[in-house]
Amino acid sequence: MKKNLFVIILVTSFFVAQAQDEKGFKKENLFTGGNISLSFGGDFFVIGGSPIFGYKLSEWADAGVVANITYTSQRDYFTFDDKLRQTTYGGGIFTRLFPVNFLFAQAQFEHNFTTAKYIPSDNSYLPFRETVDANSLLVGAGYTQGRQPGSNTFFYVAILWDVIKDENSPYVSIVNNGVITSVRSYPIIRAGFNIGLFEGRNRR
Repeated sequence: MKKNLFVIILVTSFFVAQAQDEKGFKKENLFTGGNISLSFGGDFFVIGGSPIFGYKLSEWADAGVVANITYTSQRDYFTFDDKLRQTTYGGGIFTRLFPVNFLFAQAQFEHNFTTAKYIPSDNSYLPFRETVDANSLLVGAGYTQGRQPGSNTFFYVAILWDVIKDENSPYVSIVNNGVITSVRSYPIIRAGFNIGLFEGRNRR
């Protein structure tokens, strides 16, 4: 786990050093953006967001930081009319590599905290509140639309998987068949916008 974090930091630091050696810092390479999520049904509600802040290291590499917060409310979790309320928050760093202008590979290291509160409907279960934390390393690929040389503004969609698969990660599911317990990473689909800062007349 620590080795994975070290590799991500080392690679990101290398890209930053390369970009600064070759071109120096340019404020027009800064960008922000992120994605929001909203989902609801008869017995659940989910809302969240992941703002980002980063730097375009070159035409083929970006790096930055990300923050996460997600709130989930679920009813009828164990029994009829009980409630589970869960908040996940944290952050991390990411890097994107663009082999071509409209496709990218992404690695993103995160550390997240999850606080869960269970409210029973009767005395069948006891109420509880707990907080757990976990590291996640999300890797995958994505597609961009509108990314052009000289601009950091574009739409993107990506699919990622948590390769660490910590059982407390918000990106895994726990399967228990009564004999063994397995942790499975499920695909995470994210769509959002990159918004270039200070581009002005530098856009081409």
